[in-house]
Amino acid sequence: MRKLACLALAATMLASVPAHAGDVVVHAGRLIDGAGDAVREKVSILIHDDRITGIEAGFITRPGAAVLDLSDKTVLPGLIDTHDHITHGFHPGDPIRNAVTRSDFQRAIDATAYARATLLAGFTSVRDCGGETAVVVALKREIAEGAVPGPRLWVAGSALGPTGGHGDGANGLNPEIAEIPHIADNLVDGADDARRTVRRLHREGVDLIKIMPSGGVMSIGDNPDWQLMSDDEIKAVVETAHALGMKVAAHAHGKQAIDHAITLGVDSIEHGSFGDAGSYKLYKQYGTYLVPTMLVGDKVYQRAKTHPEQLNPSTADKALHVAPVLRKNLHDAYLAGVKIAFGTDTFGMSVHGENAQEFALMVEAGMKPMDAIRAATGVAAELLGSKDVGRVEAGRFADLVAVDGDPLQDVRRLEKVSFVMKGGAVVKQSGKSTL
Repeated sequence: MRKLACLALAATMLASVPAHAGDVVVHAGRLIDGAGDAVREKVSILIHDDRITGIEAGFITRPGAAVLDLSDKTVLPGLIDTHDHITHGFHPGDPIRNAVTRSDFQRAIDATAYARATLLAGFTSVRDCGGETAVVVALKREIAEGAVPGPRLWVAGSALGPTGGHGDGANGLNPEIAEIPHIADNLVDGADDARRTVRRLHREGVDLIKIMPSGGVMSIGDNPDWQLMSDDEIKAVVETAHALGMKVAAHAHGKQAIDHAITLGVDSIEHGSFGDAGSYKLYKQYGTYLVPTMLVGDKVYQRAKTHPEQLNPSTADKALHVAPVLRKNLHDAYLAGVKIAFGTDTFGMSVHGENAQEFALMVEAGMKPMDAIRAATGVAAELLGSKDVGRVEAGRFADLVAVDGDPLQDVRRLEKVSFVMKGGAVVKQSGKSTL
């Protein structure tokens, strides 16, 4: 309750999301719909309240409908980041000190600003892949109720992993830190523990489960190349989550963790750094998505080279080992036909609201601009399991963004969206917030 009150207090500092406008017609000069390769010229998008009702050729009007003129813009579906940490951001200084001095109350208030910045950047939907459960679930609900402006959220809450693995908040610290109340709530050791924890998270309001089968980069002392969750723990999580209608995202860098997590039924691999041709065959066989998170890799690599003192012990060395392979992994996975979903892993190495910088990195790795855009629209919606977002088509939410010029010629155009609509409500117009 105290966290909810904290979010409500923060919400009073921000203007409410505008009300829905009834019937609206959007005149789009060019339309990329998030579904196929075709780009449609001069179309009208018909909207009633928060939903799209149709798309018609030409610039038409309807009696009583407001007209939004985007006839000189390229219009796309609202963008989707399938790997974000919207309650976490960068704070200067020693990361260990920050970890043990910043409270969940501060994170809750910070999160309202991060959510607003992300929405104004054109990301109308976000899958949050790990944060303090009570905070991120409360934020999701406050956004849905209109108290706080932000993207639609699908949230994992606390990411699950083994004692001593990536996600263990006591790694590398005084062992007595492990006795702090709730610091070990996300640790699972054994299949029964995994089942019980997944069920608890479902009860607490999460939408998906995030697991840590391998070591990580930003944690202290574990090894990204190693599989640290056992197969029976992974299997127990997957079976329990799927039985409850939830998907499972697996943080995995090393090949063994990637391959085992895929064969055990996870829905997406996050990062996937050291996958190979055999891994790509498994992705395709099991229908698993890869979320390559190029942006965090680029940012932490640059930080490791220029300001290693701003990183946890051992992180700089691990970043220099892992980050350079991310581009090759995406390149090879894409050519192999693996399903790629857009995700940035924004949590402090990059800034909330700069999520679209991921597009250029994806294209530089070899993806066609249209495929990179679909990764953040139609394909991302498929990973979410949602038929409400990700495409401009009748029946889906009226989530739209617009940019100047042609993002298929210069994908960096998506870093400067001039128009954002979420659920029929305009939150950014002519490059300025309406919140």
